[in-house]
Amino acid sequence: MMEAKRYHLLNILFDLITQVKHLFFPALILFVFNRDSTNAFISYGRIVFYIYVVGMLVYLVLKWFSYKYRLDDTAFHLYQGIFTKTKQTIPFAKIQNVNRHTTLLHRIFKVTSIRFETGMVGDDSTVEFAVISLNEADRLEAYTKQAVRVEKEPEAEGKEGDATSLEEIGTPYITPERIIHFAPTKKEIIKASFTSLSFLGMITLLLWAYFKLTEYIDVEEQVVGIYSLITSSWTLITLTAVGLLVLSIVFGMVTTYIRYGKYEISSDHERIYIAKGVIEETAFSIAKERVQAIKIKQSLLKRMLGLAEVKLTVVGGDSDSEKDKQDVSSLYPFLPVKRAYEMISEILPAYEVTEEMTSLPIKSLWVRLVRSCWIWMIGTGALSYFKPNIWGWEQAWWIISIALTLFVLVFEVIEFYNTRYTLNDHFIQFQTGSLTTTLFVSKREKIIEVNVKRDLLQKQLGLASIKTVNRAKPVSHKGVTDVPIELAEGFYQWYMGRRKEIKVE
Repeated sequence: MMEAKRYHLLNILFDLITQVKHLFFPALILFVFNRDSTNAFISYGRIVFYIYVVGMLVYLVLKWFSYKYRLDDTAFHLYQGIFTKTKQTIPFAKIQNVNRHTTLLHRIFKVTSIRFETGMVGDDSTVEFAVISLNEADRLEAYTKQAVRVEKEPEAEGKEGDATSLEEIGTPYITPERIIHFAPTKKEIIKASFTSLSFLGMITLLLWAYFKLTEYIDVEEQVVGIYSLITSSWTLITLTAVGLLVLSIVFGMVTTYIRYGKYEISSDHERIYIAKGVIEETAFSIAKERVQAIKIKQSLLKRMLGLAEVKLTVVGGDSDSEKDKQDVSSLYPFLPVKRAYEMISEILPAYEVTEEMTSLPIKSLWVRLVRSCWIWMIGTGALSYFKPNIWGWEQAWWIISIALTLFVLVFEVIEFYNTRYTLNDHFIQFQTGSLTTTLFVSKREKIIEVNVKRDLLQKQLGLASIKTVNRAKPVSHKGVTDVPIELAEGFYQWYMGRRKEIKVE
C-alpha cells in the first residue's frame, strides 16, 4: 500500500499568487493612492493588511504540511485539515473524465494540474491536484486506469490474482495506442477565426482599454482630437478603416490560433482524448462508455461555410465552470461537416449517423403558425395601445406589426423545414432549430425516459410531441414537436425494446 504523500511544494507559490491577485487592489488603495495619508482608517487598514499577509503565509505552509494523499488498489485517499482532520475516499471506478490544464506559469516550472472527475456530487465529485509534476501526473493517470482495468477483470481471474493485485497495479502500465482523428490545418484555423467572429474582439479590447484609461487619465480631449483629425479627410478615414480591418483580422487569427492552433482529437479503444492550447495547454479524456448522446450544432454562418460543432452528452463531468463543461463536451467547434460524420463513426463506432431523415407533414406547419399567432396578437395589441411615435411618424406601429408578423412567419417556416427525424432498430435521430440547428443522436439503451404529449390542437390533426431524457449534468431533455401520431405510438414500442439491451449490474 502506497504511503501518504504531501502535495507538490509549488502549491504554496501558486496559492500565494492567487492571494496576491486578491490583495492587489487593497494594496493599491492602502500603499499607493493613500501613501501619505495619516487617516486612522488607512493606518488601521495597513495593520490589518500586514496581519492578514502573515497569517496567510503561515496558513499556506501549515496547509502544505497537513494535506496529503494516498492511493491503494481501489481508491484515492485524501487527508485534509490543519486542526480538524478529515479523510475522503474516492473510488477509481467512479472516475469518468480526466482533465489536465497547464498554464504559462505551470510551463515555466515544468509542472501541470490534473483533475479526476466522478459522477458523484458535492465534495467527493473531483480529485484535483492544482500543481503536480508531469511524471507524477502521468503515473496517477496510468495507475487509476490500470486499477479500474484490474477491477473489471472477470471474477474467476480476479480470484486467482487476489494475492498479487497490488503488485499487478504497480507494474508499468502500457498505454494503448492512440489514433489521431483530427488536427486543424492553417486554412481551417483561418476559416475558424472568421466563423467564431473572434476578429470582433479587437473592438471589445479597444473599448475596454479606453474605459480603463479614463479611470486614471483624462483622455477624452485627446480622443476627440484624434477623431476630428481622422474625419477631416476621406483619405484618413479610408486608411483608418483599412488599418482597423487588417488589425482586427490579424487579432482574430492570432487569438484563434492561440486557442485552437495545437488542437488534437485522438482515441483508443476505451477513451477519447482532446488536447489544445499554444500558451496554456489543456488535455482531457472522456470514457467512451460514458457518452450518452451526440449533438451536431450548426449556426447559419457555419452552414454557409460547411462547418459544424460536434458535442457529446456525457455522464459526470462535474466541472466548476460553464467554460469547463463546454470544453469537455465539445470535440471541436469548427469541423467540416463531412469530416464530422466520418469522425463520429471512427471514434464511436457503436453510434450511427444517417443523413436520410423524414420531414414533418405540412399540417405540422399550420399547427406551429397557429401557436405563433399569440405572439403576433400580443405584440400588435401592445403596439396599438401604446402607439409608439418613431421619428415623428404616428402610424409607425403598423409597420412594426407587419414586420413582427413576417418575422414570426419566416422563423416558423425555417424551423419547420429544418426539423427532421428518423427511428431505427437501436437509434433515434432528430434535427431541430431555425437559424442554429442541432442534430441529436442517441442509442436506445442510453435513454432513461421517454415522453409523448398531445395538446388539443395536436389531437385534432393527429400529431404529438416526443421527448427523450438522457443522463447528464444537468439531465438532458431533447425532443421533437408536431410529429405524426403514428411515429409517437411506434416511439413507445421502440423504447420498450430497451429491456433486451440493458445489462443489470
